[in-house]
Amino acid sequence: MKASSFSKQSIDDKIFTIVTYGLLIAFLIVVAYPMYFVLVASFSDPVYINSGDILLYPKGFTTLGYSKVFSDDRIWTGYFNTIIYTVCGTILGVFCSLLAGYALSRKDLPGRNIIMGFMVFTMYFGGGTIPFYLLVKSMHLLNTRLILIIIGSISVYNIILIRTFFVNTLPIELQESAFIDGCGNTLFFFKIALPLSKAITAVIALYLAVGYWNSYFNAMIFITDAKKYPLQIFLREILLTANTDTSIVTTDPTAAQALAKMAEIIKYGVIVVTTVPIICIYPFIQKYFVKGVMIGSVKG
Repeated sequence: MKASSFSKQSIDDKIFTIVTYGLLIAFLIVVAYPMYFVLVASFSDPVYINSGDILLYPKGFTTLGYSKVFSDDRIWTGYFNTIIYTVCGTILGVFCSLLAGYALSRKDLPGRNIIMGFMVFTMYFGGGTIPFYLLVKSMHLLNTRLILIIIGSISVYNIILIRTFFVNTLPIELQESAFIDGCGNTLFFFKIALPLSKAITAVIALYLAVGYWNSYFNAMIFITDAKKYPLQIFLREILLTANTDTSIVTTDPTAAQALAKMAEIIKYGVIVVTTVPIICIYPFIQKYFVKGVMIGSVKG
């Protein structure tokens, strides 16, 4: 806010503005500091972490945790697999969701309310994990990369957002004008609807990418080949291995203490390694985020 506009406000407005900014700053600190603490702790000696001496900067600077994490070849295999799942799944999910959202936004789609009703039904009721596993097995998709790409690519919630976005953004007059000029549904979607939907596309892409990047449960159920594991599974194994090694060393107190320090450092290093890459994507689509969420937020 400019100082000139602030000075022109009434006393009540000034108080409201100051209180609002104060609350937002406090909320930002509450949300951002834990992330900052994890980053600082990942470079600090566990002795200072356990004693509560770490607040704003690292103490006993060390990169031992990162060296331990990245020295494991499984990390690079996990990164490779996760990037494949995230990129392919996000592209598939965005494209299919845009197609479905556009189709359901058209009032001339026969039975669109019935279709929408069935889709909403699946948001609240499902067959369960075991029937889902049996279905995947019957389709011969167990232990394949394709199953991790397909699962999670389509969300009814995302389709509802996109449908509402198209309803509010594409006036019926624009469609009628294009159809009069000889434009069909396919050409209208790719030439007019898609270029006008950058905001909602960026939002849905972010939702899907974060979901794929953090996903691990589906891989634990459907994947048995370690070469196809995503990053989250490998990081979990590294962390469990470190804790196990610590618990089994009982005869040598010095060795047990050293392993305990190693496990503590690895915990914070694992968090940073997992979250930083996906966080780096956000600034590139932030300008579309608020607009896309607000336009598609009214589920009419």
